Amino acid sequence: MSNSAIPSSTSFHSGFVALVGRPSVGKSTLVNACLNEKIAITSPVAQTTRRRLRAIVNSDDSQLVLIDTPGLHKPKDALGKELNKTALAELNDADAIAFLIDATKPVGRGDEWVAHYVDKAKAPYKILLITKADIAVAEQITAQIEAAQQLARFDDVLVLSAVEDFNVKAFIQLVSEHLPEGPQWFPNDMDVDASDEDLVAEFVREKLLCNLRQEVPHSVGVVCDKLEFLTDDHASISATILVERESQKGIVVGNKGSMIKKVGIQARKDLEKLFGCSIYLDLHVRVQPQWRRDANEIRRLGYASED
Repeated sequence: MSNSAIPSSTSFHSGFVALVGRPSVGKSTLVNACLNEKIAITSPVAQTTRRRLRAIVNSDDSQLVLIDTPGLHKPKDALGKELNKTALAELNDADAIAFLIDATKPVGRGDEWVAHYVDKAKAPYKILLITKADIAVAEQITAQIEAAQQLARFDDVLVLSAVEDFNVKAFIQLVSEHLPEGPQWFPNDMDVDASDEDLVAEFVREKLLCNLRQEVPHSVGVVCDKLEFLTDDHASISATILVERESQKGIVVGNKGSMIKKVGIQARKDLEKLFGCSIYLDLHVRVQPQWRRDANEIRRLGYASED
């Protein structure tokens, strides 16, 4: 359903589109669906996204720069404050804002808090996205739309499923048509602004989130120490996994190294697909007490907001 007039122009349109919402509403899954490849990590664990990621979607007459932001939440430590700061900062400069609501979870105070900032933002185009339509019934979707529209003003509303590729192309087209005329900010062969080292760290962390018990994932950080592309179509990668306590290190390593081996095998498969070559992946675990409260460590890991 659309409330806005579509600009009529054959010129090139480009801009930055901030994806915002509570944790686990499907922002990263939508980014991957728009690119038709896995770039952003996903997991069932809240606050999976820690780094702001820009994904570039090109067409003949437009370039969307999708900004995958950390889920907005009530912070419990310095890391949480930085993640919120990163997400909110993107609202200030975005040409368009997509506010994502999970179709299966009732609109609540967390959504209301995010919507407050969306409503205050000066972006000329704002779209409400009801996600996860593939696992919701019509009554849920209708209720979500009605509740979300009470929180802020939106130019358009779109129901989609990134998993089933339902209305993903419609989202790209609709937002593209409302972006301002502008230059091509990134070259055609660039699909993400993250470094290879950052992608390595995130892919490893994703496998940790998917495999570790509930109390450990939020205490885990990953840094890529070495990434070397060799001449024989191989790459050698070394990464360090940070935890806050010795007991967590034991869980990450697992019985006789079983867990870290499992994580390494899973991460290597995704990295080989990403880089298109065979990967040698060496993982180490280091205890860094209370690193989530250490501003310098947060910055070193790349989780700090850009002031």
